[in-house]
Amino acid sequence: MARDLTKEKVVQKAVELANQLGDVHQLKLKDLAAALNIKVPSLYNHIEGTDGLVYALRVHALLVLDEQLRDAMAGKIGSEALWAAAQCYRTFAHANPGIYQLVIPAGAADSEIERLGWNTISLMLLVLGSFGLEGEEALHVVRGFRSLLHGFVSLELAGGFGLDLDLDESFYRFFKAYLDGLNMT
Repeated sequence: MARDLTKEKVVQKAVELANQLGDVHQLKLKDLAAALNIKVPSLYNHIEGTDGLVYALRVHALLVLDEQLRDAMAGKIGSEALWAAAQCYRTFAHANPGIYQLVIPAGAADSEIERLGWNTISLMLLVLGSFGLEGEEALHVVRGFRSLLHGFVSLELAGGFGLDLDLDESFYRFFKAYLDGLNMT
């Protein structure tokens, strides 16, 4: 396998392993190498150690989330687009519990990470423009929306909702309450 190994294959295997572990920081290079049936030094042909792997996984996570958001929101406007984004974000987090946390850090000093983050923010700003929100006002709404989504998803992934109550209904109600509070429904 080492002859046809590419960075993309290394990253994809790392995504699988991190998601199985539920935390990217639990993934060890020796375990990744073993899963790829190679020796650890061979990984360095494709990534620059643990930091390089985490960076590649962050790029991957941001690209996948942005692509999934664009697909989910395609052809939708207003509240329908925001609801599609909320559901997509939650689905992404559940499907990727090991790398989900890598989409959170903002204000990265790296230009590629910053560009990827702004791609998603720009998408949200386009939708908010349909509500007449622009500039700083729209950015505050994006921050609030992101905070609510992250808070709900993080609690859900951590098993923080112990009551026997429909989580999908709770998710929808918090979403609607946020939009109602902004007079956006």
